[in-house]
Amino acid sequence: MSASLRDRFFTPKVARSITDAPAIVAVGTGAAIGILIGLGPIGAVVGGAAFLAGRVGWAIPRREPGTREIDPFVLAEPWRRLVQDAVAAQRQFADTVRRAREGPLREELSSIGTRIEESVMECWRVARSGDALSSARSRIDVFGAQRELAEVQNAGYSSDTIAGTVTALEAQLATAARMDSTIAGTRDQLRLLNARLDEAVSRSIELSASSAGVDQLHTLGEDVSSIVDEMEALRQALEVVDTAGATPDVDGLPDTDPGPATGSATG
Repeated sequence: MSASLRDRFFTPKVARSITDAPAIVAVGTGAAIGILIGLGPIGAVVGGAAFLAGRVGWAIPRREPGTREIDPFVLAEPWRRLVQDAVAAQRQFADTVRRAREGPLREELSSIGTRIEESVMECWRVARSGDALSSARSRIDVFGAQRELAEVQNAGYSSDTIAGTVTALEAQLATAARMDSTIAGTRDQLRLLNARLDEAVSRSIELSASSAGVDQLHTLGEDVSSIVDEMEALRQALEVVDTAGATPDVDGLPDTDPGPATGSATG
């Protein structure tokens, strides 16, 4: 997860930028300029503060390209809760690393922590896609389409127009059903991966409190890497755009046309 502005401000690099010799020079330069342009003592203070602020701003670490703050509250349920669970697991793991004894144990845990961070970011991306899909699905009026289809089918006569209307309504219902299936599959798969992440964090707590060898931590790291890979695969499946109208395969099973929908969106 990318660090907040507060976390990036309170760093040794920023602290040094305020107290080191170049900072003093920056303040002096700003003050001198303020006096030279005729602003007097007030100008000296403002100029010195401006130069120091510029130096501090330059020292604040930049966010990594392509990263975003994770904000579960922009999502609807169940996606919000799934992201919150993943973030909580990451925080618990970070606390475990801080409490671990110095040496190879902590170093290995820190390495695993990088992968856990990746898994949380992937969870966030999957949840955003799932939330967007759920929002799109909510705009399909399944009950209205079903009612209209029943009226057309019970009209008592047929024509090319009636046949075309039936085809269009059935296609609309089939689309809604495919979206329901994808939403449910994504939700269930993300919930499973979150449970596995929680399990990995629990194991890390156990191993950090014991005399576990690095080999055991290697195994834990491999399990976490597997979770990351599956999270990424799930995200990529949701990003697939099939021009034929097929839904992504999120459960490892080949897609089939489930036929007309009979309910509202899964969620």
